[in-house]
Amino acid sequence: MNAAPADQIRLLDVQALDVRLQQLAHRRRSLPEHAEIESLTKDHTQLRDLLVAAQTEESDTAREQTKAEQDVDQVRQRATRDQQRLDSGAITSPKDLENLQHEIASLAKRQGDLEDIVLEVMERRESAQERVAELTERVGAVQGKVDDATARRDAAFEEIDGEVATVTKEREVIASAVPADLLKLYDKLREQQGGIGAAKLYQRTCQGCRQELAITELNEIRQAAPDTVVRCENCRRILVRTAESGL
Repeated sequence: MNAAPADQIRLLDVQALDVRLQQLAHRRRSLPEHAEIESLTKDHTQLRDLLVAAQTEESDTAREQTKAEQDVDQVRQRATRDQQRLDSGAITSPKDLENLQHEIASLAKRQGDLEDIVLEVMERRESAQERVAELTERVGAVQGKVDDATARRDAAFEEIDGEVATVTKEREVIASAVPADLLKLYDKLREQQGGIGAAKLYQRTCQGCRQELAITELNEIRQAAPDTVVRCENCRRILVRTAESGL
């Protein structure tokens, strides 16, 4: 393949821009905010799960408290009715009076036991409410950190994407001046060789693979016409000759 020396040198400009695009893509993928957001999101999910569990416990204890208070109220109402019957004097049978007094005493004990249960449930509910409040605050704090990291990531995206657009446009302009067959070969090699399709021959060394060329290869390149597109024997990339090639 032949191409004017100026076109071959122009290929190095395209390569430099492609390297810059690779760097920008790597920078976009490697932003520290990615790991930060991932870690914070995991924390947020765990805290949300704990919060849901605490809210469920608070809801359960609220129902349990309501049921216990209803039980207390039923026993209290029954004891009140029995006491009214006792105080009315309508019951004259000693045995019936004894049974009624015994029932009132049993209801009083039952009421006391149920009130203790209400207090125990209230304590558990209060503890659950405190847990809900604590976790709600922590979830909000972590969400705030997620939002902050996301905003920083998006700002970095905007900056990087802006530079990518500028570099891409510049590449299009320069690449349009490179012969199509040369550019096609370059793009093919770039894909095969880890993003580097053309390299400068500097001081007898290929800047693509960093290998110094053998004397026989150098002699072949010296004898090649200026418009001959030469390739590195080691990495097969396009070798671009300049005044610094050491030939």
